[in-house]
Amino acid sequence: MDSLITAAARALASGDPLGALKRVALRDDAAALALRGIAMAQLGDLVRAKALLKRATRAFGPKETMARARCVVAEAEIALVSRDLAWPVKALDAARATLEAHGDRVNAAHAFTLEVRRLLLIGRLDEAERKLAAFDPPPLPPASRAAYELVVAGVALRRLRIKAARAALARAGQAAREADIPPLTAEVESSALVLETPAARLVARGIERPILLEEVETVLASGALVVDACRNVVRIGDTQVALSSRPILFALARALGEAWPGDVPRTTLLYRAFRARHADESHRARLRVEIGRLRLELQTLANVTATKRGFALSSLGDGEVVVLAPPVDEQHAAVLAFLADGEAWSSSALAIALGASSRTVQRALDQLLADGKVQWFGQGRARRWMAPSVPGFPTILLLPSPLPND
Repeated sequence: MDSLITAAARALASGDPLGALKRVALRDDAAALALRGIAMAQLGDLVRAKALLKRATRAFGPKETMARARCVVAEAEIALVSRDLAWPVKALDAARATLEAHGDRVNAAHAFTLEVRRLLLIGRLDEAERKLAAFDPPPLPPASRAAYELVVAGVALRRLRIKAARAALARAGQAAREADIPPLTAEVESSALVLETPAARLVARGIERPILLEEVETVLASGALVVDACRNVVRIGDTQVALSSRPILFALARALGEAWPGDVPRTTLLYRAFRARHADESHRARLRVEIGRLRLELQTLANVTATKRGFALSSLGDGEVVVLAPPVDEQHAAVLAFLADGEAWSSSALAIALGASSRTVQRALDQLLADGKVQWFGQGRARRWMAPSVPGFPTILLLPSPLPND
């Protein structure tokens, strides 16, 4: 490798994309194309970066398998940052295997972090955690170590293991300082701020207050009956009943939990569950049926008893009943949570991440656009959706923060 290519690579590794471009901007050989592509990605021109990396992959000969694999890893990172979730994951797996076979464990580890970040982004937390547990990271340079620790912190945060998350963020911060790359240091600091941002609202004995992630962990471990409106489950400790597919039952459970230790009038329950403003006998009969179904679902955790004016909820463990609510009650809160990461999303990528149909996501985006909560740019299949940053809006329960390109 000639001296200019070596100098450009070192500039990129130190976070100086302009220095790299000064050395290779006028060259069209394969190595220069690859370095130009990575530099453009660091500068934010992802479309140009993707085109350059594709040219570099074609320019490398069939015997230069390791160089081609590195280009594939760079393309995968650009796809992740640009929220191209349909990008072929098998190509990244093959590239990682190639890099490991040729002894390039640092870039192989980077490919692994990209795999886990994608799994976190689309909500496949169990699979991400299994991969992370089975991975034995090699000695990494500071920048790669910081990226790896951010992934570890992301998994710990979603599992509400706050002590482990703090430790991982501290290690990431130390590695970022050693790397001396300002964007990387800023990214770690931004991720750490999540721990100081209200993550939910706690409703207990009729009093509502915002709480941090650390307090969420405490509430879930307290032994109280928790009606978790962030995940649509009712739980005591590790025992939980999922009601995400039973929205009427969960609406009833939430209304009863918010009123504890009191009861809820039947008219209030009818409105919360069915939006019925003027109840008739058919509504009251339907309410009795749904309350019976709720009793059956919660029989291992709670009692639902009839009172003179309505119904009341109580824990079988004689503990308190609390409601854990999202920080913002919004009809399309999940879509907003994804858009709040500051990246530009296509509707198809949102559909993959949400596990919903493209038509459902498009209807939600149209409604949010009419309400002035999102904006778009581009036409046709190139259209992308964004939302302005909302101070204090937590996305960490769903999303990882985007890492800088290395």
